[in-house]
Amino acid sequence: MAKAPSRLTLIGGAFVLVALAVVGRAAQLQLGQGEQWRARAAAQQTVRVSLPARRGTLYDRTGVPLAVSQETYAVGVSPRDLDDVAPAVPILAQALGLPAQRVAAQLAARRVWMEWPGPFTWTRVAPLKRMRGVTLMRRLERFYPRPELASGLIGRLDVRGRGASGLERAFDSLLAGRGGTAVMIRDPVGRLYPSPSRPVAEAVDGADVVLTLDAELQDIADRALRQGVADAGASGGDVVIVQPETGEILALASARAGSTGAVGGTLVGDAFEPGSTAKPFAAAALLRAGRATPIDTVFAENGMWTDERGRRIHDTHPSAVLTLADVIRVSSNIGIAKLARRLTHVEEYEALRDFGFGTPTGIELPGESGGTLRAVRRWTDESAASLAMGYELAVTPLQLAAAYGVFANGGVLLEPALVREVRDAEGAVRSRHRTRPVRRVLSERAAAQVTNMLMGVVEEGTGRRAALGTYPVAGKTGTSRRVVAGRYREGRYWASFVGLFPAVNPQLVPPPPRAPPPR
Repeated sequence: MAKAPSRLTLIGGAFVLVALAVVGRAAQLQLGQGEQWRARAAAQQTVRVSLPARRGTLYDRTGVPLAVSQETYAVGVSPRDLDDVAPAVPILAQALGLPAQRVAAQLAARRVWMEWPGPFTWTRVAPLKRMRGVTLMRRLERFYPRPELASGLIGRLDVRGRGASGLERAFDSLLAGRGGTAVMIRDPVGRLYPSPSRPVAEAVDGADVVLTLDAELQDIADRALRQGVADAGASGGDVVIVQPETGEILALASARAGSTGAVGGTLVGDAFEPGSTAKPFAAAALLRAGRATPIDTVFAENGMWTDERGRRIHDTHPSAVLTLADVIRVSSNIGIAKLARRLTHVEEYEALRDFGFGTPTGIELPGESGGTLRAVRRWTDESAASLAMGYELAVTPLQLAAAYGVFANGGVLLEPALVREVRDAEGAVRSRHRTRPVRRVLSERAAAQVTNMLMGVVEEGTGRRAALGTYPVAGKTGTSRRVVAGRYREGRYWASFVGLFPAVNPQLVPPPPRAPPPR
């Protein structure tokens, strides 16, 4: 008969089985499920933190900051980790701008973590940097030093810190930079510390953009536009100021009743029929084709003319015989319509196209319109005269300013520019604007002849209100009827003026408000 195992044997066997179970379970956890549990532990003990990149600054041409990313900080304190609370209290109170008694009471509340969101500047919190138990949390906020200056043009950011409108949106890829990441270790009470074994992917700060805008001229343009719109009782207006010899835009302003939309959209996206401000382009086409000279004459029918097709054209200032220069000076519809007959349709079309109409200028703003210039095959019998008078043609304020720059530049069309320089985070210049000629439109002689005609407009013609005393000014007025519900309506019009200042060696091409009246 077999002998029953002793109690000692049973207990020993039980220990062996338990040991085998523990070893087996350990083997299962480490060999079979090791990666899974290591991943879970890492997820609980580490946190991946985003490091924000500093958004680049927008400057005007003279270095005036228009949009700046301001570095601010929040302050976190772990009271248990402070070397000594008593001497820490006055230092914290000074940095936080709080009474020392209040800070002492908060630190004595036995909380494991405390946070003051601020925002605090670096100057304020720098003394806390090396204090054990204190964490400085960096934040970046967008700041506009002159918020009233060209706010619609500069634009704003969305809730994610990306460009939502204006130049902030147009140059977002340059300004935004690239965010970084850091791995932080979480201790048992939830405090975060940098991981010594995990590398930090540093943030790459955004580039700074130096605009061609002049802050002082922009301020003048903003104020003058608001005053002009109010004085005219208009529903809106636009101003563009361009440096003709470089194509650099010095000011862009726009105003619409009850609207706070982005300025760039109205100046480059809204096209209108220019009316009489287009007559100098017809004169230029006649000069470059050799179809007329400034002293060639035309009979202006004493203010009323019916052509062979029965179309009636009238002048605000009735005249008899006019030279081409006189036609521009008194803005004769009849005179320019008759003289335009000397051009072939192709010659007139090519001249307008070469001035840049019908195609975008290439400005660094989204939503630019090319305006409207129909191909010759789509013209009617009235198109040649209409185009010479500034109808059947739609242009943006920027296109019109750039086209008048041709007269100031000795006949050369330049590409307008809004960016002067792009600098990286260290201040090194990545790119710099260079004047970009698009094409030669007129000879220097023809450009000078048109400029002289435009001087006559201001000196003794329809633009005498634009005269500036001792400074010669060249320019042209324009009024075009507005289209409402598909038809031209009396009493609804666009009023405009484009000028060269000074007329001799122009430094500016400023068109004052293009102002529609109230609806």
